[in-house]
Amino acid sequence: MNTLLIETKLASGQPLQLVQGDITIETTDAIVNAANERLQHEGGVAWSISRRGGPAVQAESDAWVQSHGLVRHDAPAWTSGGNLPCRYVIHAVGPVWGETEEAEAKLAAAVTGSLRAADELGLESISMPAISTGIFGFPKERAARIILSAIQKYFETPSGLKLVRVVLLDAGTAGIFEKVWHDHFGAES
Repeated sequence: MNTLLIETKLASGQPLQLVQGDITIETTDAIVNAANERLQHEGGVAWSISRRGGPAVQAESDAWVQSHGLVRHDAPAWTSGGNLPCRYVIHAVGPVWGETEEAEAKLAAAVTGSLRAADELGLESISMPAISTGIFGFPKERAARIILSAIQKYFETPSGLKLVRVVLLDAGTAGIFEKVWHDHFGAES
């Protein structure tokens, strides 16, 4: 069972929640997969999503790449949720830490692109992990600042999304995100 750690209202009224738990059991309309550009779901959260979602997730991912080419940071792919409780999986390509000087901008683009994809699909709720902080090695505190800022900035313009959840698997990562959350939103959130 996933645990709500903290919640705030964004300026446009949508709740933003920080949750500790397993993203593969989220019942939001979509979950975000921290993917690679080829959508080969072989490790980390991508492997968990593909395994629990069943063969449809990988098959639809392969078809996406075949049809559209490699996935960019700012333009995520999407598939059905397969056997997952969500309707869609939005496959966001975050940066590999140390590969490029634009890692921070690419992470923000992956978050913004995921939210935009959810809006384009007409969804009302989305859950996302700490993109790039696992096997891609992005420093968690830095990623937390970028992810929370990108979400807040996205909602400065109208959106059909009514709920955003950031879902963190382990207590250590959740603690880092909670600290950054309080620095970013203040103690009253």
